[in-house]
Amino acid sequence: MVPLVDAHHHIWRQADLAWLQGPPQPRIFGEYGALRRDYPIEEYLAEARGAGVVRSVYVQTNWPAGREVEEVVWAQSVADRHGFPHAIVGYADLAAASLEPTLDQMMKQARLRGVRQQVHWHDRARYRFAARADLMDDPAWRGGLGEVARRGLLFELQVFAGQMDAGARLVRDFPQATFVLLHAGMLEDTSPDGWARWRAGMRGLAAAPNVCVKLSGLGTFARACSADLWRPVIRETVALFGPERCMFGSNFPIEKLWTTYGEVVRVTIECLAGLSAAEQRAVLHDTADRVYRLGS
Repeated sequence: MVPLVDAHHHIWRQADLAWLQGPPQPRIFGEYGALRRDYPIEEYLAEARGAGVVRSVYVQTNWPAGREVEEVVWAQSVADRHGFPHAIVGYADLAAASLEPTLDQMMKQARLRGVRQQVHWHDRARYRFAARADLMDDPAWRGGLGEVARRGLLFELQVFAGQMDAGARLVRDFPQATFVLLHAGMLEDTSPDGWARWRAGMRGLAAAPNVCVKLSGLGTFARACSADLWRPVIRETVALFGPERCMFGSNFPIEKLWTTYGEVVRVTIECLAGLSAAEQRAVLHDTADRVYRLGS
């Protein structure tokens, strides 16, 4: 079996996250009562190692404003104690006046590899996260992205199909930056028109060589994990980007709301069945190992 790199997972202490304590907030993955608890590295490893995971990438979980550095320090401390995660993606507000010192403090942690600021915006309020639809065109925000790239950090790009034209402009305007498109472009509309918009947007992003993509979060809108649902998205994404720019991500514990870790891995591998052994290894291990500089 190919050793797996999980390029997208979370761990957390409930006490650090207001969205896991107070009144439930709209989330694209729906009702999340089962997640309103600690999800420690020990629980993640018990699930992931059994499925063949040998390295992993921690992705930020929306700690309260002002605690961005603290989150990265905490994730590094977990890695120091347990060996996992092997890379950290932190949060920073790219338009903030304090961005540069924040990034510099975060970079003192050895496993920091990138930044995610969720810019996804949608006409439907419950799918919306960013405060405004045009954040990627904001000059101050773009200036911040330049600071991220200047430090050799990648940027995790989370957008819907309706934002992909703006996303394509962004990645072309910053050829020196590495972008990782999250959740295979978050196909939320599976009508014929929705598929067409997603395909066109993905084609535009795939045309930029500085964009990679995660095959992750594929159960978000259907609340299900099955080859029939996931295969079309996985196969079309791999065809557009090539295996050398695609990587597996579990999105745990979010996907735990409707499936198991082992099932996420099994279904993903089933959907990759038409690829050669080397191509499957690229998606399951090599791409993430290279992009996140994991050194395996």
